Amino acid sequence: MSRLYSDIFTHRKPGDSGVFTPTKTKFQCSTVNFWYPNKQALWDVDLTVPERSVLALIGPSGCGKSTFLRLLNRMNDLIDGCRVDGTISMDGKNIYTPDVNLVDLRRRVGMVFQKSNPFPKSVYENVAYGPRVAGVRDRGRLDYVVERCLKQAALWDEVKDRLSQSALELSGGQQQRLCIARSLATDPEVLLMDEPASALDPKSTAKVEDLIDDLKKQYTIVIVTHNMQQAARVSDFTAFFYEGRIVESGPTQQIFTKPAKKQTEDYITGRFG
Repeated sequence: MSRLYSDIFTHRKPGDSGVFTPTKTKFQCSTVNFWYPNKQALWDVDLTVPERSVLALIGPSGCGKSTFLRLLNRMNDLIDGCRVDGTISMDGKNIYTPDVNLVDLRRRVGMVFQKSNPFPKSVYENVAYGPRVAGVRDRGRLDYVVERCLKQAALWDEVKDRLSQSALELSGGQQQRLCIARSLATDPEVLLMDEPASALDPKSTAKVEDLIDDLKKQYTIVIVTHNMQQAARVSDFTAFFYEGRIVESGPTQQIFTKPAKKQTEDYITGRFG
């Protein structure tokens, strides 16, 4: 096994052993199968997502990672002809029952995409958008939410004098952190991140990774990444997908230093994928 990943765990932040002991399950996924209109994409996925932790989904392109991620807030429902069976429960309730309110579910389970997608509005209005849609009109309350979320996203000090400027004038890394702040403004419990740093330079990537480490104290985070070093650095748990199935899942330190499956070791050491 490459020493690279052992070194990552050796040099984690003080107090972070790389081993996370969950206290509660946020999502429980049991025998989940998923079909696009013309093909099956996931087979018999069983996976637990602990609360207030970071779960990394890894695997080669087209293996089902992003498809699975979008099942957690039912974004795949927007594609005609898709079908899912099995059970995905959040806090013990199946999110695929007919009585589930999708607006409320997607408020509770926010999403950050691979490419930053700020609205063509001011920095302030990007963050205030969700609360406004939810009916918040009080300016003092909106000011509070905007400042709180920009601080949570480690962006306040960089934009506090530019709140009226267009969000499109920010750098790529700042735009991605703004999108995270926008997601936080609806008071979610979970953040889904689909390769949030893949289009960023190393300095911006480091800021997003530090932000993920800080946010997991309050939120459950599920991140899709192709960067093995990033998965090893930021996550508490890892699930390795291959051709629509989970090959192996467990604590990240175990997956990256003592995987149970040869296929897992071959993938994380770059022998295939």
